[in-house]
Amino acid sequence: MKDGLNIAEMSRSPSFSMKTDSNPKLDRKSLRQWAVAFCIIKFDLEQGQLIEECHPPGCLTQDEELEVAFSSFPDSVSQHQNRSSIHDCIFFFRFRRQESSQHGKVSSSEISEVGEKEKSPKLVDQVKRLKSTGDCKGERYLYGYVFNRQRHDERLKRGGDQRSVVILSHNPYTSVFRPLLQIMGPLYFDIGKKALEHIASCVSIWPAPIPGKLMELPIGNAMLKVNLPPAHSLPSDSGVLFEESNSSMAPFLPTNQSIPQGLFHDSDLFGIFRGLLLQLWVLWELLLIGEPILIIAPTPPQCCEAVAGLVSLVAPLLYSVDFRPYFTIHDPEFARLNSLQEGDIFPPVILGVTNLFFLKALRTVPHVISVGSPSPNSNRPVLAARSSTGRFPARPDGLGLQQFSLRKFSPSNLLSAVKLRREGPLCLMTEHKEAIWSTYAATTKPDTSILNRLIDAGMSSRVEESMSVVNNEILRRHFLELTTNFLAPFGPYFRVVTPSEGSSPFVDPPPLTPFNADEFLGNLSSRGPGKFLSKRMRSNWLDLYRRFLRGNNFMPWFQRRRAVAEQEQQRLWRQARMNTNIQNFISEMSELEIVDSFNAIERHILGETQGVYKFKEKFQGRRITYVIKMILLISLWIMLESIALNSL
Repeated sequence: MKDGLNIAEMSRSPSFSMKTDSNPKLDRKSLRQWAVAFCIIKFDLEQGQLIEECHPPGCLTQDEELEVAFSSFPDSVSQHQNRSSIHDCIFFFRFRRQESSQHGKVSSSEISEVGEKEKSPKLVDQVKRLKSTGDCKGERYLYGYVFNRQRHDERLKRGGDQRSVVILSHNPYTSVFRPLLQIMGPLYFDIGKKALEHIASCVSIWPAPIPGKLMELPIGNAMLKVNLPPAHSLPSDSGVLFEESNSSMAPFLPTNQSIPQGLFHDSDLFGIFRGLLLQLWVLWELLLIGEPILIIAPTPPQCCEAVAGLVSLVAPLLYSVDFRPYFTIHDPEFARLNSLQEGDIFPPVILGVTNLFFLKALRTVPHVISVGSPSPNSNRPVLAARSSTGRFPARPDGLGLQQFSLRKFSPSNLLSAVKLRREGPLCLMTEHKEAIWSTYAATTKPDTSILNRLIDAGMSSRVEESMSVVNNEILRRHFLELTTNFLAPFGPYFRVVTPSEGSSPFVDPPPLTPFNADEFLGNLSSRGPGKFLSKRMRSNWLDLYRRFLRGNNFMPWFQRRRAVAEQEQQRLWRQARMNTNIQNFISEMSELEIVDSFNAIERHILGETQGVYKFKEKFQGRRITYVIKMILLISLWIMLESIALNSL
């Protein structure tokens, strides 16, 4: 996904047409599975940003309308050096939406808090405040996917005008909404607001989203083939219930690389961080432990790509820190962040910005990254269709370690690096350059073998795009393996226990292994991090685990994994009860054991009966199978009751 857009390519494809004769009727309930609303935002010279159209109407509050309007335009109309008559770009933003609904939390009474004694009172208060205002209190985030068109015309005031087509959704489905915008954006500028009604109607007849699957979604006479992120990477407050399997979250690498393992798997990780490849391992650790990061880029598409790329770096970990792909001074959060004083702890968040004012306003943010180029070399589309299974027969010379090392350690570049660090991020006010400002000392060493495998794309734009696909696969595979191995020591705490042969499945299953941070760190220190991590981490690797346990990513991920493991264990024990031969089971029992078994079965049936209505609401498609199992269980109950009465 690149920054510029080729006007010819972004125009509506001749092969795409609306089926006006069979325009489907809008199903608002089905539509909300994918999108909340479709909006048109215009820039009025007197009133500023305004929502001109919203379909279906009445989906947003007045405050939300303002936030959407202000977030749907680049900071400057004249940000690009080329003065072409029309410039299109695609980006997305994210903001917090207050909801009254409450979502259940997994009990964590068996999990001991970590590091509280090491925190100052101010930090403890801030952590509690952040937890009290997070997703667990019913707040949901709304994503806005934007197709922005700037039209330069010297005859108009300010030398031009601009409008944005926006898709609002609770889902982080960039793989769906970016290609949809490539159709919808030009279509709106071709036929007007009818495009919104038609696209909304088409989306409302799509099947329900299935996380982690390849889906075919019809739109007009076209078909979108997209991979959705897996259920374990989606926030539990997304408003849609997804069934998760324990195997999908197990600490092992997938064999099929075309299946996404986290959010934003379609982001161009190599393209946006090409000038900072040696720093990716530092950024991975900062993401892992939930540190606040400010990303500066010349354009909204570039800062969005950088934020999405960072979030994708820690897959398959559930990333629970707030992130804003495109953040503006109009966001309500800005006033709170701007009020932080020297010595205040910056809350964990990733902010993608283009306005250099943030460098002065948010001086307390500890990690600043600048990415992207202020003058793109080409006008290729922001969103290029990307296949994660592409292979190329020939491979040019790689971006070898020597090339990275010479650029990093030559005397002139060393002096430049020292000057860059001394000047700090404010040097970006005069000249944009790719750099990172952070005092964090990384534990993980850059993997030279991975860097040597990366392919140099050369100057050809077509070859560069193809090589980015290969390089993204190499990088994403490596960091997926790195994260998976880092999380592997937690595996025993999610291990389910099945009834042993000859034992009673009617007793309560044993609880999962309780977690204690001190015991975990002590055991890990004794046995080591494993062969994979030992070769890639320095001797202070245990400190990284300590920081991870204290960070904002650990507890939501751990609770989610525990809930899935407990659900899987209950399923296995329920299945064992169904498969039990009662007569053989009680043949060697004493009378007292038979009565105890009867009471246990009765207790389980009552528990299942109480949950059947909730089960029907959540999984209506499976309630018939469940009722059949209930009938079988009740028949076993009657049989056991009869046997028990005869034996007394």
